[in-house]
Amino acid sequence: MAKETVLVFCAHNDDQIFGAGGTLVKYAQQKKKIITVIFSHGEKSHPWLQKEVTIDMRIRESEKACKVLGCQNILYLGLDDQKVAEQVEGDAKKKLIELIKEKKPSKIFMHSQGDPHPDHRAVHNIILKILNQIKYKCDVYTFEVWNPLKIKRRDEAKLVVDISDTFKTKIKALKCHKSQQITIFSLLWSVYLKDFINGLNNGFKFAEVFSKLR
Repeated sequence: MAKETVLVFCAHNDDQIFGAGGTLVKYAQQKKKIITVIFSHGEKSHPWLQKEVTIDMRIRESEKACKVLGCQNILYLGLDDQKVAEQVEGDAKKKLIELIKEKKPSKIFMHSQGDPHPDHRAVHNIILKILNQIKYKCDVYTFEVWNPLKIKRRDEAKLVVDISDTFKTKIKALKCHKSQQITIFSLLWSVYLKDFINGLNNGFKFAEVFSKLR
């Protein structure tokens, strides 16, 4: 019997951990095949270094974090940081269409439409556009990165995942991104707070909550 496949689409190398790290660990433990697609290497995070040096560093960190999470594979589209919306419509879009058709995911996770980062919104928009174009049907969920305390409406469809047993592994994976210490430090408090409040609201120690698009 083929493993259930989960596709995760994110703009940068650590976004999926902030938004869905505990859930991905849980799915990996359940023997689901998890494939993460990263649109940009986030090379502008270190403008004082050569682009190639930053890309190599961030790839190594991503692969280390991937092993911690238990994910099977990472695919890089290699789009320029902060230019995802401009560059995704060409060959990158074709690759995404081929990937979805080939892997036939049962679940897709991606950025929310309301995220203030333009690259995050671009990922959301292109994946939704592709799913509509090829008429692919599966469960589609969105996660937050820069909206840590978004209040979800009571009538909004959502997925709640108890990550009490996987929260520490999520934090361990985040810390693999040593080059992003400033970002991680500035967001880490919100990760603890968000996952704690989500857990409190749903009867768990820690939880991740996703909006369900379809």
